[in-house]
Amino acid sequence: MDVVIIKPGDQRRIYGDLSGFDLTAIEPPLWSALLAGYLRQQGNEVCLLDAEVEGWSPEQAAEQVAALRPTLAVVSVSGSNPSASTMGMTTAGQLLQALRSRDPSLKTILHGLHPSALPENTLREEPVDFVCQGEGFYTLPALLKTLRTKRDAFKDIPGLWYRENGALCKTPVAPLFEPLDALPLPAWDLLPISRYRAHNWHCLDCLDQRQPYGVVYSSLGCPYSCSFCCINSIFGKSGIRYLSADRVVEQVDFLVQHYGVRHIKIIDELFGINEERVAEICDRLIERRYDLNCWAYARVNTVTPRMLEKMRQAGIRWVAYGFESGNARVLKDVNKRYDLEATDRIVAMTRSAGLYILANYIVGLPEDDFDSMQDTLDQAFHINAEWLNIYAATAYPGSALYQEACKKGWLLPDNWAAYSPYAFDAIPLPTRHLTAKQVLSFRDYAFHAYNENPRYLEHIRSLFGSSAARHIKTMAQHRLKRKNTEKYSDYECS
Repeated sequence: MDVVIIKPGDQRRIYGDLSGFDLTAIEPPLWSALLAGYLRQQGNEVCLLDAEVEGWSPEQAAEQVAALRPTLAVVSVSGSNPSASTMGMTTAGQLLQALRSRDPSLKTILHGLHPSALPENTLREEPVDFVCQGEGFYTLPALLKTLRTKRDAFKDIPGLWYRENGALCKTPVAPLFEPLDALPLPAWDLLPISRYRAHNWHCLDCLDQRQPYGVVYSSLGCPYSCSFCCINSIFGKSGIRYLSADRVVEQVDFLVQHYGVRHIKIIDELFGINEERVAEICDRLIERRYDLNCWAYARVNTVTPRMLEKMRQAGIRWVAYGFESGNARVLKDVNKRYDLEATDRIVAMTRSAGLYILANYIVGLPEDDFDSMQDTLDQAFHINAEWLNIYAATAYPGSALYQEACKKGWLLPDNWAAYSPYAFDAIPLPTRHLTAKQVLSFRDYAFHAYNENPRYLEHIRSLFGSSAARHIKTMAQHRLKRKNTEKYSDYECS
């Protein structure tokens, strides 16, 4: 075996008690599948393993890798969400240690958003031979070739961090891969697609039919620079590159025709940005008459009525908006630029097109105080979106917020797993006005206040039926166990 690519996974560590109730999704690892497809195209023998979907411990995953005796083991910690990389690093480190204990001669490399954001720290702190800074499409084939020839010519491999005579060394950053259409399809045939599971909210009208679940991509990167986001750390800069419409639809065809996938996430950080391009992709999907249940990200200031109508006709039923905050001062401070006063119009436009709304919010951004966090919750109640994600602000490596936190000595988690918003020992950022405990307490309060709101539950019942409303009520009964929260009754909330 030339190369084994493995995605580490520990639902219990990342999602806490929620992992025991099938509330979470298990998403196919796009970056791992992209790398596997590309390396296979280059003539390498590739194996792709997903420890999360298999339920393997780090030791069990290491046993699977070692049995294949690869030239190189790639541990990829890029998930379907920007936060997934950093909070997966604890388990990734345990997997690497297990690999080293089992076979010290096996060469290993870390790949993903977090290693790209902190390549030097990662190489210094983790039991790994190499770190890939960047996408990996140029780095990994060159490293494999060098390892096979048993030469130590690492200085000619772009995007590589390595050790030489005890010193940490790096090579020039690899260029971004273009054109994206030159990449093969993700190597989904190397994964058990039938076992991946969609989010519970994604399937409120068919909660017992959340499998199989697939992801497709139509672009890489984001042209915006919100200070809390780390998505561009693997690319080295903000920007966006597109696949052709034909190539995007080819991915959907493959998942539908080979695996019977109906539930699909369009994994782009920002799919709904260009009306003509979205319409072109959607027109091709409309022609196919697939009965799809897709979701995609968009921005309040980039959607149009035509775009939204085309998305719904194509089977995109959910649109995820990053509202982030209901306070203009807080939004401006993190460079999230949209007109708050336009929110009602965009919400009405989205619902008029027949789309459901996934509303994403963050409390505890640097300018947040109790009043501004209440503004955020008030906006959420007002919109009454079909689903709410509410996060406590966390400074993820690769974000401008992380750089500011380090520079100013703000409180940061003391272990990577604590970057998970659901973890027992989660530590969000303090704000200029609030402690981390106060922020986390408000987040948990707001989540339950929203999901237990009679107006929201009636809205869900009217759209998806009584079973969906009961599901949410049951979900809301599960309280996350927290180490770092206060009783919310210690302060008032309207």
